Amino acid sequence: MDAEQKHITSYRTYWWVLIILLVMTFLTITVTWIDLSALTVLVAMVIATFKAGTVLTYFMHLKYESSLFRVLVIMVLSIYVLVIGLTFFDYLMR
Repeated sequence: MDAEQKHITSYRTYWWVLIILLVMTFLTITVTWIDLSALTVLVAMVIATFKAGTVLTYFMHLKYESSLFRVLVIMVLSIYVLVIGLTFFDYLMR
């Protein structure tokens, strides 16, 4: 009855993910120091989206899930992008 496949992620992979997340965090902090006017928040949100995707892929094991589950996550992320896009549109029209 145990239809689940076991997967083991190496410590080396987790170390690389940690380094990637730290670099992206440093990049986010660096972007806030640079004056990009209205694009500063957009760039920070794009970096945060990549960080969230990295966490979803490796720490939440989305990499090993079925295709249906991946499609559902992509749908949720699409709604997220739509809401953020509408928020920026509202911000620009004020």
